[in-house]
Amino acid sequence: MTPLQNPPQGLLLVLMLATGSAVHAEPARNVAVANAAARVQPDRAGYINAIQRFAYAEGSLYQVYTAPGQVTDIALEPGERLVGPGPVAAGDTARWIIGDTISGSGPTLRVHILVKPTRPDLATNLLINTDRRTYHIELRAMSSTYMASVAWTYPQDALIALARNSERDAATAPVAAGLDIERLNFGYRIDGKAPWRPLLAFDDGTQAFIAFPAGIAQGEMPPLFVIGANGKTAELVNYRVRGSHMIVDRLFDTAELRLGGKKQQRVRIVREQPR
Repeated sequence: MTPLQNPPQGLLLVLMLATGSAVHAEPARNVAVANAAARVQPDRAGYINAIQRFAYAEGSLYQVYTAPGQVTDIALEPGERLVGPGPVAAGDTARWIIGDTISGSGPTLRVHILVKPTRPDLATNLLINTDRRTYHIELRAMSSTYMASVAWTYPQDALIALARNSERDAATAPVAAGLDIERLNFGYRIDGKAPWRPLLAFDDGTQAFIAFPAGIAQGEMPPLFVIGANGKTAELVNYRVRGSHMIVDRLFDTAELRLGGKKQQRVRIVREQPR
């Protein structure tokens, strides 16, 4: 086939657009996949009364559901303050009503971002910059279902505090020595209810750590079973206990803590971020 000489301007434009879409298709897919993996949905186990508590992780996209005629309260960490000339920014400020207020005073002062859509079937993103971190939120407007209040727990900050405490009292160090805080992955979901339900799970790329409520005795910790890829087989794994932490010398995608006989209590731990 001989090359087309002096193609019409319209045809040239079509060719350019077609080439451009092909060039940008792969990056667009990469962005879509990355965003989908970063989204954190509300979890029933994360609710305390009407407050959904997400575990904070940098770069996560927290999904917050709202409804017209209802105000959703997004509560920051006590003592955390908004910073910058535009600390709260939304992609759509025409159809969303967004404001802020405070509660408490002194060390208990808390910033609240208040969000309300003007109609259902809307979606936008919300960025909150503070003196401690940045929150990335995706807002979605429903017809009636809404989240009354949203807040966060901060497992990485809690672990740093535990590490500092352990430096002062090595005998009660709760986790393994030499952990690189920057490399820790807190992308785990914990489902189920039990008096001994773990507070959080994380890994350092080699070992997995499960943090139980303070004061739990080693004899009260339930055995850990790693669930196979088929979702049915369960392998009992060995672990060590240090303080209130269970240390497992391997990684897993899904595991269960099981305790009891016929009325067995089960808590499932799922790794949400890929290895």
